Amino acid sequence: MKFAVITHIKHLKKNGVYYSYAPYVREMNLWFQHVDEVLIVGTFSSEKPGAIDLSYRAKQLDFRRVTDFDILGLQSVFKTLRLLPSVLKIIYKTMQEADHIHLRCPGNMGLLGALVQVFFPHKPKTAKYAGNWKPGAKQPWSYRFQKWILSNTFLTKNMQVLVYGDWPGQRKNVKAFFTATYSEKDKEEMPKRKYDLPLRFLFVGSLSPGKQPVYALELVAELIERGFPSELHVYGEGPERERLNKTAKELQIERQLFLHGNQSSEALKEAYKKSHFLMLPSKSEGWPKVVAEAMWWGVIPIVTPVSCVPWMLDSGKRGVLLQMDLDSDVKRLQEQLLDKNKLKTMAAEAASWSRNHTLERFDAEIKKLL
Repeated sequence: MKFAVITHIKHLKKNGVYYSYAPYVREMNLWFQHVDEVLIVGTFSSEKPGAIDLSYRAKQLDFRRVTDFDILGLQSVFKTLRLLPSVLKIIYKTMQEADHIHLRCPGNMGLLGALVQVFFPHKPKTAKYAGNWKPGAKQPWSYRFQKWILSNTFLTKNMQVLVYGDWPGQRKNVKAFFTATYSEKDKEEMPKRKYDLPLRFLFVGSLSPGKQPVYALELVAELIERGFPSELHVYGEGPERERLNKTAKELQIERQLFLHGNQSSEALKEAYKKSHFLMLPSKSEGWPKVVAEAMWWGVIPIVTPVSCVPWMLDSGKRGVLLQMDLDSDVKRLQEQLLDKNKLKTMAAEAASWSRNHTLERFDAEIKKLL
């Protein structure tokens, strides 16, 4: 089987091998082990792979490079208009050759792929919508358009659209799905946490305004102020790093903030095992992998109720849902921290739920789709 992937993910190359963002590649490698040949249409960077990148594993891989594009400004719009014919031609030719078409959405390439796939109504297709599928959610027009065309069974035929969360009133081609990081062999005993002080909070993700790491730091600072000695360990890189350092200095908690940068999955696993809570006050998510990963190790997630997160947390039974109001969020956390038995129950329920979503189960679901 020739399996075509249309993706916006940036690709890198080292010693003749292609790399990309590790969580995405880890998932795609599961798909690739069931096909004979992989055709990837995506963007490329001359940068070297880093700690958060992983190599593709496929029997045969043909990477078809396209120039990155966007429509964020007038100049970039003109550039995109010049590039579009060549990009669309590559996508069309790749889909023509493929036995199965797989789109990664939302994104610029996913948008073009969603349009071109209309011309291949008889080919089997899948689309992984990794963003927020919640009906009525505020999103860019391009995201809303991708959701509309993918779920439109008149334009989009022979496709299964994989989304995060089980939402009411969906078309028959929309399928609630999940993703996974760990396998059955990773089901080792959870660390026994006493929730003694200092409390260890964890933030994992890009240090970007959308992930709001500074709010996580402010929450920790408030807890310290109210008599709960705490630490915040941050894993990730991004433009908010400088602001985190500045805020920590202003709040006089420089010694309680630890910036670890980008780290490998093994280093993250050890960080989960040592932590009590995961903080992710993100503005938008699809299926936040770091939340599911943290829950696997009994780390209690403290997160915003975006996308399918309330479903993951069973409306707060398996974690704490933030309101993004510092005073009320801190009061809520204080209440939780004073009941250690409840914290242990919450951690156990979080782990129990997460450990149902294994790589083995994920692989079995992929086989059904192919």
